[in-house]
Amino acid sequence: MKNNWINHPIVLKGDEIELLPLEKEHLEDLFRAASNKKIWELTSVDYSVEEIFYPNFNNAIHDREKGTAYPFIIVHKDSNKIIGTTRFLEIYPNDKKIEIGVTWIMKEYWGTTVNLECKLLLLSYCFENLNTNRVQFRAKDNNVRSRKAIQKIGGIFEGILRKDKIEPNGIARNTAFYSILDSEWEDVKQSIKTQIEIKANR
Repeated sequence: MKNNWINHPIVLKGDEIELLPLEKEHLEDLFRAASNKKIWELTSVDYSVEEIFYPNFNNAIHDREKGTAYPFIIVHKDSNKIIGTTRFLEIYPNDKKIEIGVTWIMKEYWGTTVNLECKLLLLSYCFENLNTNRVQFRAKDNNVRSRKAIQKIGGIFEGILRKDKIEPNGIARNTAFYSILDSEWEDVKQSIKTQIEIKANR
């Protein structure tokens, strides 16, 4: 791997989930997890479509080899089932900044502790292992669900880039950007832990 900032393989273990490096042998189970069309109603890409899913996630594995991304699978520990994915991208070691994105989980786990724990594991690695200055998030400007999820974990809204990206349908989209800085991490960390505890005890 060309990027020596992130040492492959990374395994991040939480109470409910584990994050493991995405490998080709995971793709069939991950595609199965992506099959519910409701996951993709507000997104730019529909990964329930085989012709879209496989090229994207094969490319993600190649991008890891180039050092430009690091994709994970999200494994639910009790069931030992792949329930989604997330990745590091926009990796800039010299500027000590990184992005967390392409995160999705099966609909059955929406509103649970899964996304919170996933972000806690990733952010802890970024700020406490990589010593990043900045972790960035982005979402389609009208994807209310994703934007609320980013805000819930402590992402600070930075603005909207207009016509930032052309979607597969050829229409230009606006993108909302958020970030968490190293100086904010301890407060963010405690907030996420508190939210997890409250949800777990419901």
